[in-house]
Amino acid sequence: MTKRRSRGDGGLHWDEKRQRWIASVTVGYTPAGKRIVKKASGETKTEANTKLKKIIRDYEDGLAVESSGYTVADAVRYWLQHGLKGRGSNTVALYTEFAENHVISALGARKLRDLSVEDVDRWLAGKAQGLSTRTLKMIHGILNRSVKNAMIRDKVKRNVVDLCEVPEGRAGRKSKALTLAQAVAVMAAADRANVRMRCYVVLSLLTGARTEELRELNWSHLVAFDDTRKEWVSVEEAGWDHTEYAIYVWRSVRRSGDTKTVKSRRTLKLPQKCVEALQQLWEDDGQKPADVGSRLVFCTKNGTALSAGNVRRDFRRVLKDAGLIDKDWTPREMRHSFVSLLSASGVPIEHISRLVGHANTVVTETVYRLQIRPVMQEGAMAMDDLFGDEREA
Repeated sequence: MTKRRSRGDGGLHWDEKRQRWIASVTVGYTPAGKRIVKKASGETKTEANTKLKKIIRDYEDGLAVESSGYTVADAVRYWLQHGLKGRGSNTVALYTEFAENHVISALGARKLRDLSVEDVDRWLAGKAQGLSTRTLKMIHGILNRSVKNAMIRDKVKRNVVDLCEVPEGRAGRKSKALTLAQAVAVMAAADRANVRMRCYVVLSLLTGARTEELRELNWSHLVAFDDTRKEWVSVEEAGWDHTEYAIYVWRSVRRSGDTKTVKSRRTLKLPQKCVEALQQLWEDDGQKPADVGSRLVFCTKNGTALSAGNVRRDFRRVLKDAGLIDKDWTPREMRHSFVSLLSASGVPIEHISRLVGHANTVVTETVYRLQIRPVMQEGAMAMDDLFGDEREA
């Protein structure tokens, strides 16, 4: 007669419903005294026992046991729900759209523990045919962070996504800058536009402020230097009878209300054309000092904040009046034009970097590399001195 196994020694049995062999063993007990049972299945007895041995070995080594039914879609949707706290609604909507359309639709059904480097490489290579590099980095980041989050929660042992390189995507729309002649034409067209849009175009082109920074600009952030008091005073108190004016670029329409980075918080002295445009807007609005403090400089007729769409629509009307193809330009390219015009005028890149609120010149050279004229001229100058200029011969 076959001796019966002791309780907890485990066993091996055929599951008729699943049509698989099930191997099981007790590895311990919970604080409540309930047995902790580990199981594995396979088409053969050997396969079931082999899988169970691996599970027991990982358990004894303190490693997490992968969840067998957890999919990529489960991981991504969990991250979308719990990993984006504090982000704006538009940001959440954007990430959700990209996750559903590009990640879950392609890899969602794959079990997370079975996801391989080859799966991710093939997925990215396929997407590279129709998406820009920036978009590829975004969807790779969504999957990468989702899997990292799953690792923290013991749903998978390693993150294969982190091992994959993001390929070059389809060439996107290149940012450009106005030439001096185009900038002059745009300024002339702005003079023919409504007072608010004229002021917006002049400030964006002559200060390099980001569009989201200008949309949050408050009248209380406009200051004048009082020669008598020897200090900067808000225009609502100082008035317009001064020679020097500045704006505090301290706020943005981002969810937190802060500028893009800490370095972006800056105070910019205003060119005279900006002062004239702001004074005209002030007088046109008929604003009184008492109610200026809570008012946006650029707002709708009802006093509500401008949306990006509002700005883009009116901005393109000005560009069209200037003789440019309006749909080829966006408001942020006034900032690119600001950098380009300063660089062409010989302003050092260190100064430009501070004016646009970058952490260092590396950021400026990387983001605006097409608008910055060559700044490393010493080599060319030295070689010309050594070997001469053939055109002079």
